[in-house]
Amino acid sequence: MKLTYIHKQFYFNFPAYTSRGTMLERDCWFLILHTDTEKYVGECAPLPGLSKDAIGQIPGLLEEICSYFNQQQSFPAFPEEDFPSVTFAIECLQLQVRHARGGILYPSPFTEGKKGIAINGLIWAGTREQVLSQVEEKIEKGFPCIKMKIGALSFAEELDILVSIRKKYPDVEIRLDANGAFSPADALLKLEQLSQFNIHSIEQPIAPGQWPEMKRICEQSPIPIALDEELILIVANDEKIQLLDYIRPAYIILKPTLLGGFLRTEAWIKAAESIQIGWWVTSALESNVGLNAIAQWTYHIAPNQVHGLGTGRIYKNNIPSPLWLEEGKIFFRPNKTWNFNDLFLKA
Repeated sequence: MKLTYIHKQFYFNFPAYTSRGTMLERDCWFLILHTDTEKYVGECAPLPGLSKDAIGQIPGLLEEICSYFNQQQSFPAFPEEDFPSVTFAIECLQLQVRHARGGILYPSPFTEGKKGIAINGLIWAGTREQVLSQVEEKIEKGFPCIKMKIGALSFAEELDILVSIRKKYPDVEIRLDANGAFSPADALLKLEQLSQFNIHSIEQPIAPGQWPEMKRICEQSPIPIALDEELILIVANDEKIQLLDYIRPAYIILKPTLLGGFLRTEAWIKAAESIQIGWWVTSALESNVGLNAIAQWTYHIAPNQVHGLGTGRIYKNNIPSPLWLEEGKIFFRPNKTWNFNDLFLKA
């Protein structure tokens, strides 16, 4: 077996506005394991400003991993807790090798094309007209709920947008994601104003690392609170339990790329369920390679929930894949082969 890696830059179909800034492109790396009969691909997709990974060190680390593997035919030890996206990529490779099929990590009715995964329709921040247009599109396409990013516009504008959404769609389920945009001082006031719109939940109202303030907000908020960025820096299982037991959110949001793979994410699930905290899975702007892996694992662990997986349509140059979207669900077409030509030509 031979292990190689490549870098690929993906370009957004639109300026992706968030409370942390605007994204126009995305850097990803791919580990490619070549055998006599198959090629297996794992995606390393750190998010600048959010991932724990030291992104500048990733190319050198991947070079070392490939060199070691090609000599020893095994993966070397490395500081996995410091490079969760690399750990995720390796775990994806190992799962495919286990089933001796590239692109298949968790065989199931999902990978057989028989079942889909319900997902929320993601509404990117933008002008009032852009947001309302996205909402209309998602509802017309049958999404069971919408997830709206807030914090990029003025709060008054965002309230006005929600007024329009509720007037036209009084029954649609709405999840909000603040990405830490509120301050501890004004968070509860804003949450009180948002509660008039019958909000299912809001992710990370304040920036992570403020445990006492987040605990207070979770206790007093009229809207159920979900932790997202708060989880990323926590590694040890006892710390996971300590965080959740202290803050007691209603939900946690699980992003396997940022949490170091599926096994580490499952430890979060175990910790949350031990104290009756809900959860769902969200992708983190991976290409179709990473999205495919996360979708298969998501169906494996919780096929009947509404998750926050992407649709694979955010990049102009995404990798063609068997994934497809229908009536607010993501499906896998087993009769459609992966097209990795762009990757393999460089690897």
